[in-house]
Amino acid sequence: MRKIGFVCLLALSSFSFSTQSDLEMLVSALKSAQANEVAEYFDAMVDMKFPEKDEIKNVSKNQAAIALSSFFSEKSIQGFEKISDREIGNTMYMTGRLLNGGKGYNITLMMKMIKGKHYIITVRIN
Repeated sequence: MRKIGFVCLLALSSFSFSTQSDLEMLVSALKSAQANEVAEYFDAMVDMKFPEKDEIKNVSKNQAAIALSSFFSEKSIQGFEKISDREIGNTMYMTGRLLNGGKGYNITLMMKMIKGKHYIITVRIN
């Protein structure tokens, strides 16, 4: 009888705790303008495009983190509004708007699914 009660309690407690998906945590990091947290979702190599700069391809995860952090700091990024996302096979696209108290910036992230987690492979900001 104790085992049945324990199993029921365990089952009910698992419903009360919900874990955030990696995409929800990524959106949360963007909303809080935490470039270092966003960078945790970078793949080993990332393609990046910033406003008024040439696209750079195959940037290491560390260099991409520095570049994104610098952009967030220089442009006073304060938040994020998600516009849409769509998934095609193992590739996902997320679009949104980085907020800075002014006109803001459009951002598109291209991600791929590896072992159940989304990794950012392309960042385009304009």
